[in-house]
Amino acid sequence: MQLGFVSAILPDLSLEEVVAFARASDYECVELMCWPTGKAERRYAGVTHVDVTGLNKRECEAILEVTAGAGVAISGLGYYPNPLTPDSGEARASIQHIKKVIRAASKLEIGLVNSFVGRDWTRSVEANWPRFLKVWRPLVEFAEDQGVRIAIENCPMAFSADEWPGGKNLASTPAIWRRMFEEIPNPNFGLNYDPSHMIWQHMDEIRPLRDFAGRIFHVHAKDVRLDREHLDQVGIMAHPLEFHTPKLPGMGDVNWGHFFSVLGDSGYHGPVCVEVEDRAFEGDLAARKASLRQSATYLRQFLVRE
Repeated sequence: MQLGFVSAILPDLSLEEVVAFARASDYECVELMCWPTGKAERRYAGVTHVDVTGLNKRECEAILEVTAGAGVAISGLGYYPNPLTPDSGEARASIQHIKKVIRAASKLEIGLVNSFVGRDWTRSVEANWPRFLKVWRPLVEFAEDQGVRIAIENCPMAFSADEWPGGKNLASTPAIWRRMFEEIPNPNFGLNYDPSHMIWQHMDEIRPLRDFAGRIFHVHAKDVRLDREHLDQVGIMAHPLEFHTPKLPGMGDVNWGHFFSVLGDSGYHGPVCVEVEDRAFEGDLAARKASLRQSATYLRQFLVRE
């Protein structure tokens, strides 16, 4: 496995600076964010370390020269919008940009794009399903034609009032993944698996490593701490941020030794990228860099270099 991090936590650094920091901090790869340039409303969104719009051969060569020179690989290109939003204009823009990210991954010979499938959060899973198939069947086929795999993160995106009650990412549970892969069986369609999202949904974070071993293309290393005392007061129907807190690996409820033991047994040999969303380390750039160094130090005990 290769240890990396998600570049969204370093929005104020250039691509060159992100890669140089990765090398200096004992990371082997980076998931590079590819949002459209401009302001974003959501935390951790709107970060652009690779501008995929009009990406040409010379620009691709420059990007690969930076990463190869530092000995740091690109684990995948990341863009996490809501292509199933009821806002038709936003949905069209998201779908078109996903295609641009896929083309960029092909040009850069990375072969992996990480994203969300999206959701109309005001409607049930069943009511979302026809549109999910209409949008994602052609997107997955397009990715296959480009020689690119798509890995869907399992975050429900149901943390705050504007995402309530259904969340903005349909692909949040094993039952939904199973149906996704039955109806879109293309081998280029898989998961970007984050165990922390299982824990706050009160599900087993280990079993999917076995059940979906062949569909896990990328892994996010993020921890989560559940406040059981507060959960007893507000219940699981409260906004999730009322009873859970994203944390750095090793500072929450994920049993990382067990996780990596089973992940390795499942045959996974891909990237494991730290995703920092711990507000205790977001005060300034120095704190965010420190969070990545600490995460690397902690996770190295579970990862053997190849």
